[in-house]
Amino acid sequence: MSNDKLDKKQTNVLLINDIAGYSKISLGAMIPIMSHMGFGIHNLPTAVVSNTLDYGKFEILETTEYMKGTLKVWKELGFSFDAICTGFIVSEEQVKVVADFCQEQRKNGVRIFVDPIMGDNGSLYNGVSDNTVEYMRKICSVADIIMPNFTEAVFLADKHFSAEGVSLSEAKELVDSLRNLGSKSVVITSITVEGQTCVYGYDDDKNEYFNIPFDYIPVHMPGTGDIFSALLVGSVLKGIELQSSTAFAMKKLRELILLNKDNEDKTSGIPIEKYLNDMTNF
Repeated sequence: MSNDKLDKKQTNVLLINDIAGYSKISLGAMIPIMSHMGFGIHNLPTAVVSNTLDYGKFEILETTEYMKGTLKVWKELGFSFDAICTGFIVSEEQVKVVADFCQEQRKNGVRIFVDPIMGDNGSLYNGVSDNTVEYMRKICSVADIIMPNFTEAVFLADKHFSAEGVSLSEAKELVDSLRNLGSKSVVITSITVEGQTCVYGYDDDKNEYFNIPFDYIPVHMPGTGDIFSALLVGSVLKGIELQSSTAFAMKKLRELILLNKDNEDKTSGIPIEKYLNDMTNF
């Protein structure tokens, strides 16, 4: 078989996220994972960051004008993608650019996966405005799957945040509010339901809710959310149903955290390259 025929069969995925010069996070984590899974990976950096913010000092270059120019050039060149996966988007203006692009691509049948990175622990990150949340809702409105954490889900749905978590009926109500935005399937990460930490979601293909409990590991390692997204999205794109894909991503991420929880420099993220064969083994 010729290379041309092989290329035509390859699923082309566009990752929209930031990239760090030092630290295994964002694009630096997602590209090797999804490339190893066999996808044609392309990227649109939302920012170039010196290192994770956890180090206390960092330099960041916002790429809004570059993004606009790149999308214009790609359109002129006729580039196309089978799927788009969005992650960290730096500014209100960028969120609008990505929202418009995703809405346009959705009309062409492109599958949209959204990790609406905006906040955690009940608060929005610095620089995230109400308008940013509103534009993020527009991105979610055309998404096949959205993957917010509990805080992001609450802000998107305009609900109240409770540090104690929610009841099962409240979890279902929260998911339904996100589905009402237009998202087909929903995966809420790190939510406490009836006192148990879990991933709670809804699978549009099967028309059913699901709840996958997990034991919290008390260690902070940057990039774990990006690893989770890469594994989940990659699994779904390979035709595995959403609940199984979610469980797969959770299992592999837990294994990686346990293997690296005692690393001297946890702030730089997980050195994923040495685990690629195992972590992408279904």
